[in-house]
Formats: sequence, C-alpha cells, structure tokens
Amino acid sequence: MNILSQNPALQGVVDQHLDATLQDETISRQEALDAINAGTMVLLGNPAHPSIRPLLVGRPSKIKVNANLGTSPFSSDPDLEMQKLAMAKQAGAHAVMDLSTGGDLDAIRRGMIEATDLPLGTVPIYSVAQKLTLQEKDPAEFTWADLRGEIVSQAEQGVDFMTLHCGVTHKGAEYASKRVLGIVSRGGSILARHMRNNDCENPLLENYDELLDVCRKYNVTISLGDGLRPGAGADAGDAAQWEEVVTLGTLVARAREAGVQTMVEGPGHVPLHLVEAEIRGIKQATLNAPLYVLGPLVTDCSPGYDHIAGAIGGALAASSGADFLCYLTPAEHLTLPSPEDVWAGVKASLVAAHAAHIAMGDGEAIRRDLEISQARAKLDWERITELAMDPCLVDARRGEHRREKECAMCGKFCAIRMLDE
Repeated sequence: MNILSQNPALQGVVDQHLDATLQDETISRQEALDAINAGTMVLLGNPAHPSIRPLLVGRPSKIKVNANLGTSPFSSDPDLEMQKLAMAKQAGAHAVMDLSTGGDLDAIRRGMIEATDLPLGTVPIYSVAQKLTLQEKDPAEFTWADLRGEIVSQAEQGVDFMTLHCGVTHKGAEYASKRVLGIVSRGGSILARHMRNNDCENPLLENYDELLDVCRKYNVTISLGDGLRPGAGADAGDAAQWEEVVTLGTLVARAREAGVQTMVEGPGHVPLHLVEAEIRGIKQATLNAPLYVLGPLVTDCSPGYDHIAGAIGGALAASSGADFLCYLTPAEHLTLPSPEDVWAGVKASLVAAHAAHIAMGDGEAIRRDLEISQARAKLDWERITELAMDPCLVDARRGEHRREKECAMCGKFCAIRMLDE
C-alpha cells in the first residue's frame, strides 16, 4: 500500500513542508514517510490553505492537541471567535476546529482559514443543517447533493480535515435508541433522523467512494466521526459504539486503498477503568489509524470542571495509544467557551499529553521534568517558569512575592533552604 503514490496533493504537501514539520518531531523523514504510506500517521494540510503549517498526527509522531471553536444559534460573535483562535494558538494548540452553527458560517470559516496557519477542521453537516433551519425546514431534510456540495466547497476554501460521520449505520442508530443518553453527537443525531425519516442508509456511507474522490483531490483528511460515541459512562462499550467502530475499520481500509488519509474519532464518556481497553480495542479494530479522542471524560458529574475530567481520561488514553487529544474546557456541556476557557482547555490537554509521553518513556518529556525538578532544588524561578506548561500563570501566581527566593506557601519554612543551609 502506498498512499502517497495515489494522492498527488498529499505528495505536494510532503515535498514542500515535511522537512520543516519534522523539526518539531523526534522521528526521521523515512519513518514519517513509511507511517504516512501505511496510514498509521496523517499529514494534515490542504494545499488550498494559504499559510498552512502541516501537522503530523499518529504514531510515531508526538501526541497533538486540538481546540474546538465556533458559534451557536444563541451566541454568534465572529470577532470573539477570532480572539479564541488566537488564544488557542498562543496556548499551544496544534490544530483547531470550527464547529460554528450560528451566524454567517461561510464568512467565519473563511476568516479562520485566512487568519491561522494551524490545520483547520470542520463538520460540514452543520452548515447543511443550518441552511435548512434558516428556511424553517427540518435539518435532516438534506440530500446527498447538498452534503457533497458543502464538502466540496469547504475543501476548495482550504479546510484541512473534516469530521464525517460515515460509520453511523441504520442498525447502529437503532442500537443507540436503547441507551441511557441516546445519541449525543450533533452530526450523528442529524444523520439518524435523516435515516429514520427516509427509511434509508447513511448517505455518507452509501456514497463513500465519491467522498473519497473529493477528499483525495484536496488532501482533506477524513476524520471518521464517532457519531455514536457514548455520552454517558453507563453507555460506554455498548453495541451501538462497537457497531460504529467495526464499520469505521472497513472504511479506513477502503480509504487507504484509494489513497485518502483518515483519522478515527474515539469515545466520549468512558469510566476510568475502561479507558485503556477501549482505546486498544478501537486502535486494533481500525487498523491503527490515528485516533482522535474527545477526553475521554471519566465521570459524568464534572460540569464546570470537564477539562479536568477530560485531561485525566486523555492522559490514560494517550498512554494507551490515542494520538490526538481534543480539548475540553470548563464550559463543556454548559455554554460556549470564553477565550480564558480556551486557554484552560488547551493547557489541560497539553498536561495530559505530556504525562502520557512520560509514561511512554519519551526522553524529551522525561528530561523536561528532570530539569524543572533540578531548578526547584536551586529555587531557580526563572528556569522553573521557562519549563512550566504555563509560564504566564507561574509568574502571576507568584504575584507580589515574585522577588522572594522562597515561594509564598512556605516562606522562611522552605524545606529546600532548611536543609541546604
């Protein structure tokens, strides 16, 4: 299998950008090419995205973090979304997704593509559904032509990866109807409604070969959406989830044969003791395609603190094989995130990724932890700040005592100075 030989757009991105991309990695060019060709790693980058800095996702590259942005019907401020876009990059996000459902979606998307060099992802069915709701129609009344047209349009604009819920089958949707919390994916629920209303199969699945042709032309990576992900811990690992996962495995294989890059999106709410088994099972069932996880959230009782629940699950998921962590913010399940929430969400996921790198024996991550410990032993606050995940927060927390040798918790009772002297 050689994905590059079938995908001229991807080959062009490799020729132009791969060497620069590898400067942030610890793998060789040949290792990267082998993994891209095998489909275990993807290179996010649409040639139509003017300032794109392509990103490697999947083993053996580093674990990456994505930040979700976007408007809603209740709150649509394009300027605020641009602030959040800048905040996400400043905080250290490796990619962003525009999940807008309110306002001028086309203008918002174009603005983000022009404003950022980070890979940008979207969920095209949102735009299709919004157009219908603005006409006071059922959002599930779309046709395949509507959906295909939107995918082509966004690819031409420069979108780098798209969540497409190709694995939501009629059977899987029926299984999900027996759940505690049903279907919590917006895209998954729209498709399930469409199938129920029209007594048909998923049009993304039925027209998958045509979809592959479009995505190959623009090197749009298909992020195979987890439209039947569990939205409650009680639903984790049920028949609906695994029906979708098995379907996604077959779609990964078909995409590779067609020279199209794919990622697989993973579970949402999964109790802590089930995370490792789920991640390993999904990776195996989907042929070790890069796994993009939301959290997973290890408890359902953390609204307001879901970035913490997600970081706990994310650290375990990444150390078990997940490749791409989609952040959660303190606003998850409640409202749209503020710029400050975006910052907190990115940092929480970066902590999770770093913890996973340490667990996997990554030399760079282990050295960083050792260096900050050595700096603490010397009370070298300048170096501590440099090595911290959030230098700005370290400085702010030191506050009025930042010029003191000891921290304000211990003062003259500092254990390090006590023995050092």
